[in-house]
Amino acid sequence: MTDNTKMAVVTGANRGIGLEITRQLAGKGWQVAACCRDINQGAAVLKPLQDQGLQIELRKLDVTRSGDCQALVKWLQTGEQQVHALINNAGVLLDNQVDGSADPLQLDPTMAMETFNINTLGALRMIQALAPQLAEGARVVNVSSGMGQLASMGDGYLAYRMSKTALNALTKVMAAKLANIPGGAKIRVNAACPGWVRTGMGGQNADRNVSQGADTIVWLASSDDITTSGGFYRDRKPIDW
Repeated sequence: MTDNTKMAVVTGANRGIGLEITRQLAGKGWQVAACCRDINQGAAVLKPLQDQGLQIELRKLDVTRSGDCQALVKWLQTGEQQVHALINNAGVLLDNQVDGSADPLQLDPTMAMETFNINTLGALRMIQALAPQLAEGARVVNVSSGMGQLASMGDGYLAYRMSKTALNALTKVMAAKLANIPGGAKIRVNAACPGWVRTGMGGQNADRNVSQGADTIVWLASSDDITTSGGFYRDRKPIDW
């Protein structure tokens, strides 16, 4: 890594949108710490990208474990590396995995807690751990969903919806906080809805491919045009909360 190379941390980097985010940022010349729970799966899917000469470092990380987040920080500190973009992509959709139903009246509250622990608190753990490592002008991008918009809230998938609504609240709070921490000048925190994407979560009937789903996220993480913080975006445009 040269002095001019930017570092991105991407969670859930071993599949779907996270893998595509990793590919796109590394293709722009960034070094990417590709974080995933399953180190073997991560190694298998990332090796073809590494073989192309892309600067990708595989890191084992479970966003539900604060110790894993701290271990990542120690690795960054050992290499004296600051983080220019933190992309909180790791997430789950569990509502329909038990009986095939996404009916909120049938939702097991423990499933909602598990969803919240990964989708919302996972991002919180990462931001808290990495805040001291964020470079001036760094970006934090929380991968949210239109299903978390209060402005268009509908029926079904209650656990997932609540977790993403809470993630949007986290985005607003951290945008205000990180703008005011010592050394936090110009740190931008935004949320992005990738749309309905053909992944293991989105299914094969979705109307977008992973490249389209990753586009706005990568733009928020890397574009010099980003001057706002605390926003919610889809297709590179602000959307309602």
